Amino acid sequence: MSVLVCGSVAFDNIMVFEDRFRNHILPDRLHILNISFLVPKMRQQFGGCAGNIAYSLSLLGCDAHPMATVGRDFGEYAAWMDKHGVSRRHLLAVEDEFTARAFIITDLDDNQITAFHPGAMNECHRNRVPAGDGIRLGLISPEGRDGMIQHARQFSDAGIPFLFDPGQGTAMFTAEELNDFIERADYLACNDYEARIITERTGWTTAQLASRVRALVVTRGGDGSSIHAGGKVHEIPVARPEAVKDPTGCGDAYRAGLIHGLVNDMDWETTGRVASLMGAVKVECSGGQGHRFSKDELETRFQENFNYRTGL
Repeated sequence: MSVLVCGSVAFDNIMVFEDRFRNHILPDRLHILNISFLVPKMRQQFGGCAGNIAYSLSLLGCDAHPMATVGRDFGEYAAWMDKHGVSRRHLLAVEDEFTARAFIITDLDDNQITAFHPGAMNECHRNRVPAGDGIRLGLISPEGRDGMIQHARQFSDAGIPFLFDPGQGTAMFTAEELNDFIERADYLACNDYEARIITERTGWTTAQLASRVRALVVTRGGDGSSIHAGGKVHEIPVARPEAVKDPTGCGDAYRAGLIHGLVNDMDWETTGRVASLMGAVKVECSGGQGHRFSKDELETRFQENFNYRTGL
């Protein structure tokens, strides 16, 4: 049984400006802003929600397949995926586009300026969810608007349960569209800010939202997460990271833990704690795909944090 992860696959280009933006951006001159920042170092990382989630699932031993559109510059990323055993079966190449790419400049105050070029991701609606392909669970994470809408309908029509994770794309959808996503989805995952957008836009309370899916998962960063399921609210504590290096992709790692728990029929308390631990493991490393572990190492850390073993 496999997991189909719909979403973005992207290059992240990370640069550090060794000063503060506020020393160079003059508030009274914003109407004629023309500015350049010298960034002596740049690192390119492999990212995108689907890429990150599938990578973490592969570490957990899940048969995960990202479904995304990529561009003519995808060769280096493809080699990375092959090296780490991440499937490319459901990637569609769009030869006249670039792969989605983010350019992120961070200053010494941790302020960020980001430019995102969607490129081939704009064509994600050209991918179709395959029916009868042994897919046990689907996930819809941020990608092109039309693709997200179509993939939700395709999962639903094929009878494949799926987790809806609108992420940064939450604000793209009307109340009616969010209602349609949620009525089709089996699970909904979002952070507390995204949950607020959904409740305000739909007019539903958190309890009403939770009643429409098998589980509503709301993450709160360093304050843990909540899983609303079966009329109960399971409060999930954070796991202890050994160091805090880079939060990029922590939400994706958390979702990989959720999916691992779902496909292995774990209870919600354990599923949430596996997800929490995955976020902690990720924050210790740079980029969305820089973490490594064996399942024995992860089991040991799980017991250290939560005082029982899972049989990961």
